[in-house]
Amino acid sequence: MDELVHEERLSPNFNDRALPISMVVLHYTEMKPVETALERLCDPEAGVSAHYLITEEGRVIRLVPEEKRAWHAGASYWRGHKDVNSASIGIELDHPGHELGYREFSDAQFEALVPLLARIVKEHDIPRANVVGHSDVAPARKIDPGELFPWERLAEYGLCLPKPDKLDLGDPFDNDGAFYLALERFGYDITDGHKAVEAFQRRWRPELIDGIIDQHVGAILFQLLLDRDRGMAR
Repeated sequence: MDELVHEERLSPNFNDRALPISMVVLHYTEMKPVETALERLCDPEAGVSAHYLITEEGRVIRLVPEEKRAWHAGASYWRGHKDVNSASIGIELDHPGHELGYREFSDAQFEALVPLLARIVKEHDIPRANVVGHSDVAPARKIDPGELFPWERLAEYGLCLPKPDKLDLGDPFDNDGAFYLALERFGYDITDGHKAVEAFQRRWRPELIDGIIDQHVGAILFQLLLDRDRGMAR
């Protein structure tokens, strides 16, 4: 067994991929205890699964082999992909979520995630911009892993995009429509515009999530797109 994986509990909930792996989607379970989440992820009636679950104590459990398509993202979209499950590896983080008492993610869990994610990203040549949260790919439905997930710590390891640090706080977009078009170009499904803005804020400006387009979120998005166009966002 992979030295980064402590246990295997194979779920019957998977099928064949239709796309090459190009993404990682991070989730929280929003179930306690962890056994409840594991039972659901392995229940044929539930019809959901993920490739890995990481407990709060830092144990990594493999549920679905990476070459197979796990059922973690549901109806989702990212950068032109409507079948996110086929293109992604799904990692569930054992966590109470917003329903059961939202809190910081444990250090042990984060320290188990980093080497696992590093191996996945390297092996599948996944760009940093495609390491995303469930809320990024399903903004109208999902808010996990939420505003307390330590994206900036993950970015220090080069495993996701960092928040842009140089922002021109002029207004880069003429109107909300221009912002939405740019948000779509970055990768988001903008069918529900307010929810898409909330998802963007949850990931890039977690201190204020109000779904309102302002100069600050405009500047962040503009810089992200600029960095990508310059080839700095892989």
